[in-house]
Amino acid sequence: MSDHIKFDFNNMFSFSVGKKHGIGPDELKRMSGLVKKSHEHLSGVLRSGKNRVKIGLEWARLPFQGRSSVATIQRLGNEVASKYENVISLGIGGSYLGLKAAQDALMPPYYNEFTGLRKGRPKVYFEGNNLDPDTIRVLLKNLDPKKTFVIVISKSGETTESKAAFAIVEAWLKRSVGKQYGRQIIAITDPYSGTLRKKVKLEQAKDALSFRSLPVLEGVGGRYSEFNVGLLHLAITGVDLKELLAGAAAMAKRCSSPDLFKNPAYLYAVLSYLFYKKGKPIAVVMPFSEGLKATAEWYVQLLAESLGKKYSRIIYRTKEGLESWQPDKQRIVNVGRTPVPCRGTGDLHSVQQNLAEGKNDKTVTFIKIKRFRQDVKVYGTGDFLSGRSYSQLLSLAQEATEWALVQEDRPNCAIILPRVNAFHWGELLFFFEMATAFEGELLNVNAFDQPGVEAYKQYMYYKLGKPGITKETAARIAGNPLLKKARFIF
Repeated sequence: MSDHIKFDFNNMFSFSVGKKHGIGPDELKRMSGLVKKSHEHLSGVLRSGKNRVKIGLEWARLPFQGRSSVATIQRLGNEVASKYENVISLGIGGSYLGLKAAQDALMPPYYNEFTGLRKGRPKVYFEGNNLDPDTIRVLLKNLDPKKTFVIVISKSGETTESKAAFAIVEAWLKRSVGKQYGRQIIAITDPYSGTLRKKVKLEQAKDALSFRSLPVLEGVGGRYSEFNVGLLHLAITGVDLKELLAGAAAMAKRCSSPDLFKNPAYLYAVLSYLFYKKGKPIAVVMPFSEGLKATAEWYVQLLAESLGKKYSRIIYRTKEGLESWQPDKQRIVNVGRTPVPCRGTGDLHSVQQNLAEGKNDKTVTFIKIKRFRQDVKVYGTGDFLSGRSYSQLLSLAQEATEWALVQEDRPNCAIILPRVNAFHWGELLFFFEMATAFEGELLNVNAFDQPGVEAYKQYMYYKLGKPGITKETAARIAGNPLLKKARFIF
């Protein structure tokens, strides 16, 4: 496919938004040394299979995964789709956000609501992504368990939200379906260890068709895992997995160049880094597409969890070149841009006032669609709107928003998709993934761990009495209780 997504960064330069708030040619030139060093290190790690797995960079090889494994998932998805009316997908973080983004982008709007839109495919519902009792109760009360298939996605099987949801859904299935309820479950989990993998082994020992499984691949972290854990969901809904991965592979090839002006992900990362250093830590992502709003929300996790880090990174290397990345406890940096998801045009009537006239501490990334699947024209108004198509109005609104921001010296850029389909959406996700990885190199932080997420989990585990909490963690929690003084609550 010759048509690819494009990156328009005109409005990030000083000739558009002024010297104070824009980037000048000299600033890019001064980055050449750091860019070269970062590229050489990142590309070196990517060439080493052992390093990719150990550090968490195996996601970069997902676009090139074997045809046979992809075909197996496609067949499995078709099998599920042919037998069931509903699918419940249980997962949180990358095991939810990527799947939700894919469904909203690649399925028709109102996919679950109208039979004709699904073309014989099942409805798909997401649970296990929050501890809200109302949603799961309403869902299970209104679905027929005998017509419902369940996908549970968890590397360890121990994440509280998805573990609790799975326990409830499993009991619901078992009550109605009977002993063979496990034939309506697929687990996507660690191939070797963890409580969910243990459950799979126990159930399959009793019935080989029960609790079938797919692997969370080694070296693939949750927020980078859509091209791994999300494939079955896409196959069930009828997406061509080969097209999706072909788009991701096409972007991966573009992103292998050390030349900033041939590598859109590197350029996006460098510009983002420079604006961050200029005092613009807030990254607004605004697709002008209802279907891509969830993709912006997926990007929030990708950026926030990857780059929001307390410590700088120390790299240790063995004689064989195997790397280990450790936090530099002597160097607290507290870095990372703060992502904010928005949607045009709806959010122009809420946040745009702040974007245009509030503190100039933000960059805005638009996602623009050149051609929509369908279009509609406005008639009967008898004024300037009459005969105008929705896509024309939306494109003009995006252009007008660019113009309004430029007038106030607010830097912004646009990622332009020819259309929203599996190929271009695959390109878009890989673009963001590689840009985030490269920005991590520029900041010298580990973009593939998430130690800050563990604190709340450990606190919950301690309060719930879960075994395995270390004495040090228990002592820290017990010795540092939340202070709740009655006079400050009214």
